[in-house]
Amino acid sequence: MLVLVKKHSARILETIGDYVSLCFDVLRAALKKPPAWKLVRDQLFHIGVMSLSVVAITGFTTGFVLAAQSFYQLGEKGLATVTGVLVGKSMIVELGPILTAFMVTGRVGSSMCAELGTMRVTEQIDALRSMAINPYAYLVAPRFIAGVLMVPLLTFFSAMMGIMGGYLIASSLFHLSAANYFDPMQIHISLFDVATGAIKAFVFGILMVTVCCYRGMQTTGGAAGVGKATTQSVVTSYSLILVADFFLTMALNMIHQRLKLGWIYSG
Repeated sequence: MLVLVKKHSARILETIGDYVSLCFDVLRAALKKPPAWKLVRDQLFHIGVMSLSVVAITGFTTGFVLAAQSFYQLGEKGLATVTGVLVGKSMIVELGPILTAFMVTGRVGSSMCAELGTMRVTEQIDALRSMAINPYAYLVAPRFIAGVLMVPLLTFFSAMMGIMGGYLIASSLFHLSAANYFDPMQIHISLFDVATGAIKAFVFGILMVTVCCYRGMQTTGGAAGVGKATTQSVVTSYSLILVADFFLTMALNMIHQRLKLGWIYSG
């Protein structure tokens, strides 16, 4: 039993080491010699433009649910005007980044892993190396750059769609005026909330691309291995995104509290 635990622990540490090594190799390749614009442009379109519909639907329907739940829970307590603030804060700070990362991982991350995994098992990646082409610079770096740029943009698009979806429900079903819905947002949604959502989306984009590309580049076992790697990449990305969300929430709020205390004492 102890031997199995040691082997499993060694395998986990080896996987983490390989993943960190890939991240550094991709970052070095992206900064040392940026990939061709055509490669990045294609990935920007694939990750960003092609994900707009699923991100819009997800954000819009989430806004529906948030507005309905907020009104039903708070309306009878005389707090119906808080509906807009709850929808806005939830979409900008928490649900927008999480749901967007999940949707992009399911639609794009799985595709990345399957594509790179197929190239790996058919020895196309080895062929690139034989032609002195760095596979990290040619295959992974364009996806990394596009993911880091597009996931935050898609997140804010999802948040805006959620806010508009919440307003549609609040105004049409619960007869909440635009002023009661939007005006409290200007008071209670701060620049810190927007920055928190942006930082989370940025980190989630990095995790999604690197994990899915790593699993694709490590694929073995033919067609069955590609399917297994694709499933593992999505599950691992979801898990890491949720764990990272918790730590980012704690860290960013602790930093914000310290800065506020510093401003108070300095004032």
